[in-house]
Amino acid sequence: MSDTLFTPWKLGKTEIKNRVVMAPMTRSRCPGNSPGDIVATYYSQRAEAGLIVTEGTSPSPNGLGYARIPGLFSPRHVQDWRKVTEAVHKAGGRIFVQLMHTGRVSHPLNMPSGSRILAPSPIGLSGKMWTDAQGEQSYPAPEEMTGADIQTTISEYIRSSVLAIDAGFDGVELHGANGYLINQFLNTASNQRKDGWGGSIENRIRFAVEIGRQAAAKIGGERLGMRLSPYGVFNDMATDPTMEDTFEQLAVALDKIGLIYIHLVDHSSMGAPEVKPSIKRKIRAAFHGTLILSGGYDRARAEADLVAKHGDLIAFGRPFISNPRLTTKLKNESVLLPADQATFYSPGEKGYIDYPA
Repeated sequence: MSDTLFTPWKLGKTEIKNRVVMAPMTRSRCPGNSPGDIVATYYSQRAEAGLIVTEGTSPSPNGLGYARIPGLFSPRHVQDWRKVTEAVHKAGGRIFVQLMHTGRVSHPLNMPSGSRILAPSPIGLSGKMWTDAQGEQSYPAPEEMTGADIQTTISEYIRSSVLAIDAGFDGVELHGANGYLINQFLNTASNQRKDGWGGSIENRIRFAVEIGRQAAAKIGGERLGMRLSPYGVFNDMATDPTMEDTFEQLAVALDKIGLIYIHLVDHSSMGAPEVKPSIKRKIRAAFHGTLILSGGYDRARAEADLVAKHGDLIAFGRPFISNPRLTTKLKNESVLLPADQATFYSPGEKGYIDYPA
């Protein structure tokens, strides 16, 4: 078996020591929506990864849809995140923050007072979500964003990207996947607008492109990536006949902007629909930056895809929860510890920083 996974890679101006990426994973360990000392410990324990991408972090009070997720839009957030980035850098790691606005995936009980649940169209989600105050609750219908709301939200993403660099992050990943706000604009199940932000492919990708363009202008495309999930069904996303054309056109636009990477999500290993090889090939051909692949990888499959040049970096998710030194374990082909799913989103240290590091 080759050792390509453990060779260095240059991500713009950021040198990473191997091609292992710690995928972003919501862990709900930020009471008050700001990271504390255990968050710094958690990420620094996993600094063997070539690149860490943090859990989804909201650029706006309106995007704090889940219980105990972090934000990055205030001086306090910058101060607290700086402790995290310093800990990771001290341990020899590199770390990007993932900016995730939850959009309609939200409940008022999880949000600060004065915030609003916004989405491209006033279409509610099926199912329920957890709130610490009252347990499982049905999703309320979101407000349809006005043109002014859209411009304000884009500005929030840009300001948060600048704050991320102030906080010491090596870069920013824009979360355009898994049914959150950017993905809600891309997908016809959640975007049924009749104005310049909906309808045609060009209009539906416009929100993602504008955030990417303006953020790149502020912090540099070499410090900016975007996560995408074609064929994803999480949070009521749906497939339509324009799916492949939509993501191919978006990849072309992100390439022109100069983003450093696209992070492609494939959750078929967890029972989601397959991300067809055809769209992976189209994105690979359209985008000339780094391509990160994620979804159910082990070492053998990672090596095979790297050698075949299907992607450049491989992201691992859940194995990192229970195996802080996953990179070493992959290299040594060691047995991996299973993760305790009951503590994925619970508060406190248990199931978070108490796995052997």
